[in-house]
Amino acid sequence: MTKRSIHVAAGLIIGAGCVWLALRGVDFREVGRALGAARYGYVAAALAAMMLGHYLRALRWRCLLVPVRPVATGRLFSALMIGYAANSFVPAHLGELLRAFVIGKTSRISAGAAFASIVVERIIDVISLIGLMALVVIVHPFPPWVEASGVLMLAGALLLLAVLIGSKRFAAQTIALLRLALKPLPERLGRRVESLALNFLDGIQPLPSAGHYLAVGLLSAAIWTCYAAVYYLCLAAFDLTGPHALPWHAGMVVLVLTTVSVVVPSTPGYVGTFHYLCQVALAMFGVPASEGLSYAIVAHAVGILPVTLLGLVAAQLEGVAIVRTAHAIQKEPPGGGGEAGGPAP
Repeated sequence: MTKRSIHVAAGLIIGAGCVWLALRGVDFREVGRALGAARYGYVAAALAAMMLGHYLRALRWRCLLVPVRPVATGRLFSALMIGYAANSFVPAHLGELLRAFVIGKTSRISAGAAFASIVVERIIDVISLIGLMALVVIVHPFPPWVEASGVLMLAGALLLLAVLIGSKRFAAQTIALLRLALKPLPERLGRRVESLALNFLDGIQPLPSAGHYLAVGLLSAAIWTCYAAVYYLCLAAFDLTGPHALPWHAGMVVLVLTTVSVVVPSTPGYVGTFHYLCQVALAMFGVPASEGLSYAIVAHAVGILPVTLLGLVAAQLEGVAIVRTAHAIQKEPPGGGGEAGGPAP
C-alpha cells in the first residue's frame, strides 16, 4: 500500500468516525427547525467576511512573492480559489500544490518557488493561530488536548521555519548534503529531486523592506479577524448569542478548534471532522448537539461552497482540470524545469 493510499484510508476512517460522532444523539427535527429559523442575513454577512479574508490572503501572498516576481492580486486570488476548490474534491491538501502550479503557469515563475511561499504562508498562519489561542486562553480555557495540539503545531512550525532559514543561509552545504543523500537513486530521479530543491530554495527570499514585513503582519491579523467574525456571525444567525449567552470570544473558540479539522487527515472538504469539532466547541458553552450540528452545517457551507464554485469557474477560465491535475502534480510535484514548472493540465 502506498503512502498516499494510507493517508486517504486514514482520512476516510477519521472522517467516518467524526460523522458518526456528530450524528450521535442528534434530533434531526430540531436540526431542521433550527435551519429553517436561521437569520440568513447574518449568514450573508459571514460569507462577505469570509471572502474578504480570502482576498486579504491573496494580498499577503502577493507580499510574500515580491522578492521572486511581482504578481497581480487577481491572479493570486484566482489560484487560491482553485486550490481551495481542489481541497473539496481531493484529499491530502493537494490544493496547495495545485495553486502553486497554477500561479507558476499563469505568472511564469517557478511553481517550486511559489510553493515555498505557500509553506512560509502556512507557518505564519500557525503562528497567528497560536497567538489567537493564547489570547482566548486568557478568558476561556481550552481542553488539555487542544492546548497540547497547539504546542505541537507551534513547535512544528518553528522547527520548519528554522530548517527553511538554515537551508537558505547555508544553501551550498544543503545542496551538497542533498546530493550525497541522492547518490543511491537513479541519476535521472536524483537530478529531478535536486531541481525541485533548488527551485524551492529560490522561493525562500527575505522581503525587500520593513514595510513589507509590517504589511504581512497586519494582513495576517486582519485575515484571522475576518475568519473569527465568520464564526461569530454564524452564531448570531442561529441566535446562539442570545439564549445561550455566548460571549464575544465564542467565535474564536470555534475557529481554533475547527482549524484542527484541516490539520488531521480527513475526507475531502473536511466533512465530519469540521462538524464534530464545531459541536465540541459549542458544547463548551452548553449548546446541545442538535443546535451545534445546525450551526456546523451552515458554517461549513459558508467556508466550502463559495470558494468551490469560484474555484471551478477560475479553473475553467485557466484551462485546469482540477482533479486530474492535482493527482498528476502529486506524482510529479511542482518545481522542476521551466519557469512554470509542474505537469501540463
